[in-house]
Amino acid sequence: MKGMSFMRKYFGTDGIRRIANTELTPELVYKVAKSGAYVLSKHTNHVPTILIGRDTRLSGTLIESAMVAGFLSYGANVKLLGVIPTPAVAYLTRKLKADASVVISASHNTFEFNGIKFFSNKGMKIPDSLEEEIEEVMESGKLEELTAENEKIGVSEYCLDLIDEYVYFFRKNFDTNMDKINRDGFIIGLDTANGATYKVAEKIFTSLGIRYKIINNNPNGININDKCGSTHIEFLQKYVVENKLNMGFAYDGDGDRCLAVDEKGNLIDGDIIMAIIAKYLKEKEKLSKNTIVATVMSNLGLHKYAEKNGLKLEQTQVGDRYVLEKMLKEDYNLGGEQSGHIILLDYNPTGDGILTSVMLIQAVLESNKKASELADIIKIYPQVLVNAKVDSDKKYDYDKVPEIQEAIKKLEKEFDGNGRILIRPSGTEPLVRVMIEGENQQEITKKAKEMAKLIEENMK
Repeated sequence: MKGMSFMRKYFGTDGIRRIANTELTPELVYKVAKSGAYVLSKHTNHVPTILIGRDTRLSGTLIESAMVAGFLSYGANVKLLGVIPTPAVAYLTRKLKADASVVISASHNTFEFNGIKFFSNKGMKIPDSLEEEIEEVMESGKLEELTAENEKIGVSEYCLDLIDEYVYFFRKNFDTNMDKINRDGFIIGLDTANGATYKVAEKIFTSLGIRYKIINNNPNGININDKCGSTHIEFLQKYVVENKLNMGFAYDGDGDRCLAVDEKGNLIDGDIIMAIIAKYLKEKEKLSKNTIVATVMSNLGLHKYAEKNGLKLEQTQVGDRYVLEKMLKEDYNLGGEQSGHIILLDYNPTGDGILTSVMLIQAVLESNKKASELADIIKIYPQVLVNAKVDSDKKYDYDKVPEIQEAIKKLEKEFDGNGRILIRPSGTEPLVRVMIEGENQQEITKKAKEMAKLIEENMK
């Protein structure tokens, strides 16, 4: 199998994600688990112990059961963590020295979707190469040969109390510092999206002595991300203003991303969050190489902020796994995405919504400023995204068309550093995405539509 070019069939940029029980069937999950256990054991040279965590969606126990069956059938042993955020699974994988872990979640998607994300023994998403290996085994027709017999069948156990280890992680790292900060009258709002953070967020903020009001923390299996959480920040914005709170935090279904709201109800997105935390860490001389790692989708405002404040901004392709890869390779400790995936590598090798919140709270309280004043350190440029519909076979060839290249160069010259154009093919659809940033919303919308039309005309 080595050296063969392999077309991925199941894994996307963030694991496997499909509609549960019709596309993501128990049969498919069983095959993924059994193949995964085999690949993992091949790389560890022993039968692996694997942790499984999930979010609150209805299909979670169905997918979990099929996953357990696949792992045990190969002979792997399983610890079931129950409903738990993705970053907690990543942390516990390292803490317990497990061989791997799996998170069953479709992140910010609605309840009918579910997904599977594999993590290595270091609590990081497994590389593309391992996902491809798993797929190759699934498609090989040799799964029956991988069946354990007699005493070699794996066993599973429920370890639901391990969530307390994650709470203790926050107390160990932040309790002393929080005790030094004046928190009188400081109250935050929390929107847990009826997802994986619905219990643990309360435990963590209570243990740190931070007062809070909480919404959307009554999951029923189908209300995860439903008009709440980081995908519908407008509800938290309204709640913070109405209740006169100091700031608010909204998580997604699996708790690996966070968006914030200031006391006026203004959005603090991932780019602003990174600017605030970078400033906070730099002042404490804890920002590694004075660098932020962000994706190509991060706002021009973050670039300008970094430039103005003596910071370096490294860019990667879209996806938090690529941000992490860059951070690990170059020894950086702060990175993330506009969407609120913030990686604080000194603490955890994955996006962590609650951790991001705690860092922001520290930054606000220690500054003796309001959240809106801190957020004001960065100017966010208007941004517009327009999709050009193209032939699927041609979508990667836009940069070979002279007319398109000429139009891009002309636009960049017009902007003269006060605007930005980014063109990238969709990974999943027959589209080329045109993203333009600039000072005038109306003007950039017009230019983005013109560029999209030009691409469509030249790539039929």
